[in-house]
Amino acid sequence: MNRKLRMGMVGGGRGAFIGNVHRMAANLDGKIELVAGCFSSDPEKSKLSGEDLFLSPDRVYASYEEMAEKEAQREDKIDFVSIVVQNHLHFPVAKAFLEAGFNVICDKPLTHDYEQALELREIVRKSGRVFALTHNYTGYPMVKEARRLVRDGELGRILKIVAEYPQGYAVGDVEGDGQGKINNWRSDPKIAGISNCMGDIGTHAHNLIRYITGLEIDEICSELTAFIPGRVLDDDGNNLVRFTGGAKGIIHASQISNGDENALNIRVYGTKASLEWHQEDPNELIVKYANAPRKIYRRGNDYISEAASGHGYTRTPFAHPEGFIEAFANIYLAAARAIADQIDGNPAPAEGYDFPTVDDGVAGVAFIKSTVESSASSQKWLKFPAI
Repeated sequence: MNRKLRMGMVGGGRGAFIGNVHRMAANLDGKIELVAGCFSSDPEKSKLSGEDLFLSPDRVYASYEEMAEKEAQREDKIDFVSIVVQNHLHFPVAKAFLEAGFNVICDKPLTHDYEQALELREIVRKSGRVFALTHNYTGYPMVKEARRLVRDGELGRILKIVAEYPQGYAVGDVEGDGQGKINNWRSDPKIAGISNCMGDIGTHAHNLIRYITGLEIDEICSELTAFIPGRVLDDDGNNLVRFTGGAKGIIHASQISNGDENALNIRVYGTKASLEWHQEDPNELIVKYANAPRKIYRRGNDYISEAASGHGYTRTPFAHPEGFIEAFANIYLAAARAIADQIDGNPAPAEGYDFPTVDDGVAGVAFIKSTVESSASSQKWLKFPAI
């Protein structure tokens, strides 16, 4: 990479939590510079957000359509766009920038619905552009180490997987009037899509399973519940899963699990050993055996593999914890490497690039679709869509 990459952003203006997260992550390694954006559908708010970020006024746009068109005409145009808008806008914004010739980093879920996901994948393939999806939990070094252990056969044949993402922040709304903590766009089907809880956080548990184990769902049996009065979309869900190859699993997600904060975790059980990782203690990976003491792997130590410690994925020495922003940054770092190689005409490395792709996005939207359809079906066990 012989220069900083120029980033544009759509969404993420004043008051948007996730926009700040993406900007901090992109900026962490000094390889990316934010130079342009359309930060809100409100032109005045977009302008003010651009001022907050010290951008040149001529590169702060009133609409994403204007931004894609005008940036494409500049000699110093952006190298990629970061999309951090609400779910229903992911598809049209990504489509506009891909068709204008830009690389894309997009927040999850990939699209508002499954049909859009399939269409966007075709657009990505035809464009030849880099497309990264910010399933940020795959960026943690110890998640990468877990993936390496599975790939190297240290767990043996995988028998069972349990992944869960319980949160409790909305439990106070269960006995209220429905106007509480998740009375926002995530509870609106026109914006969020067909699921709230499973679509927002359950997809992270599903993505973590796919990333670490490489297994795909074959069949699923789901029960989604809206405990909060007046809600159309779920705030809790439970899934029984049959994976290709014979492994079985449980995927649970909830926003009414009283007392839990951001308790994403995964346990993978094999014939030789098992592992577990907890997002709230992300620098530690536990490996357990039937007839031997358990091992605890800690991020940053010399015994950690290149998969977790290489490529700049670990930034501080052992005993200095890293977390949420760094995991996001690892996705930006890997995507930036792919974009720079494309710009410079360099071949992709033999091992490829370690970031979630449009295919991972299609799998995530297929998961949302399947859980909703299974929950509504009297048959319950449904075949997972071919992805």
